[in-house]
Amino acid sequence: MSDNGSPAAPPAEAKPKPEADPNTLNIKIVSTNGDEVFFKIKKTTKLNKLKSAYADRVGTDVAAIRLLFDGQRILDDQTANDLDLEDGDSIEVLLEQVGGY
Repeated sequence: MSDNGSPAAPPAEAKPKPEADPNTLNIKIVSTNGDEVFFKIKKTTKLNKLKSAYADRVGTDVAAIRLLFDGQRILDDQTANDLDLEDGDSIEVLLEQVGGY
């Protein structure tokens, strides 16, 4: 006997989107060449952890990059709360340049 006469499986119910955690943020890190990398972080996470995760993802040395928000350098011990970062904010990343005369 074939299953052609069987009723089709009921459509899957749309799952409600989970509530956004008010203690987490989606942050975009933008390089000077326009590449974008997205991270979800807690508001209380020190941003040196974000810098390390970015360096690992793009394959560069963490000591060679600098993060900036609104044109100001981000210090390693600062948190998203310290900088009043909001969900969807962008952080710029620059490669450290050595030299000059």
